[in-house]
Amino acid sequence: MRYVSCSGIGGTPIDNWLRTSLAVMAMALNTAVHVPVLLCVALVKVVLPSAGIRKALNHALMAIAESWIAVNSSLLRALTRIDFVVTADASLHSDGHYLVLANHQSWVDIPVLQLILNRRIPLLRFFLKQQLIWVPLLGLAWWALDFPFMKRYSREVLARHPQLAGRDVEATRRACEKFRNIPVSIMNFVEGTRFTPAKHQQQDSPFSHLLKPRAGGVAFVLSAMGETLHAILDVTIAYPQGRPGMADLFGDRIPAVHVHLRELPIPPDLLAGDYQNDAAYRDRFQAWINTLWEQKDARLATLVAAAPAVAGNPRPVAPVNASSNKRCS
Repeated sequence: MRYVSCSGIGGTPIDNWLRTSLAVMAMALNTAVHVPVLLCVALVKVVLPSAGIRKALNHALMAIAESWIAVNSSLLRALTRIDFVVTADASLHSDGHYLVLANHQSWVDIPVLQLILNRRIPLLRFFLKQQLIWVPLLGLAWWALDFPFMKRYSREVLARHPQLAGRDVEATRRACEKFRNIPVSIMNFVEGTRFTPAKHQQQDSPFSHLLKPRAGGVAFVLSAMGETLHAILDVTIAYPQGRPGMADLFGDRIPAVHVHLRELPIPPDLLAGDYQNDAAYRDRFQAWINTLWEQKDARLATLVAAAPAVAGNPRPVAPVNASSNKRCS
């Protein structure tokens, strides 16, 4: 499947400063409208003991979150002229159970993923650093939606306090247990951080466009709930005109985003294993991740090399002729 999302403002381009101000204010207003409703429903869910009511409230929470994301995505389409060019070798299901793996280049990756995947697969849930719970409004919203918060310990801290070893793994298991019986998309930026040339050089990464993949988090998710996941969704994000920042997104300085989606089966031999203590399993798992990353690196090179210099005028996502990558509908 191949489609192009072309959305935009039409007519004379709005001044960048005015467009940025409008986008930020509109998204802040959207957050201020949706998050209090989200928190009220979440608090009711916490108080009520009935499993049936809690399940119904979970559906309500997902609907509110998807509405919040949909409004933000509509604002992006209305206030920018980004071409979202998406190719997909996948059948997406809103009631599926996915492990979503992606490269990570910019904070822009998150709104791009939400725009492309919202209501096509279950709500994306990210593993977040525990301190992010204090982000105004958003931290409480992530808590209400059962985003897993992780407290990671440095080697220095673990050396001083060895009793903390394994707590981050146990937190991963507890978070995943919540998702065993509901449609879910567990999101993992496998590199663990955003790509920069400095980090690439510091790591001496063997990949041209990627940092080294970190297999541990993926292994823990598969160990905790692999049998309930039906597929891996491998996502490759490319910015042909260079890695942008959020200011570039709101300032309409991103001509195009190219995204490739690939659905993969979960290797049965990776579903059960002790990543921490079984060296043979750890080596096998790391080799599998490295192979995925080699394929992703080649795909990124292709996406960047094949991308034309565009100055799009996007409209909502819609299927287009598989032989064309420029038609909008």
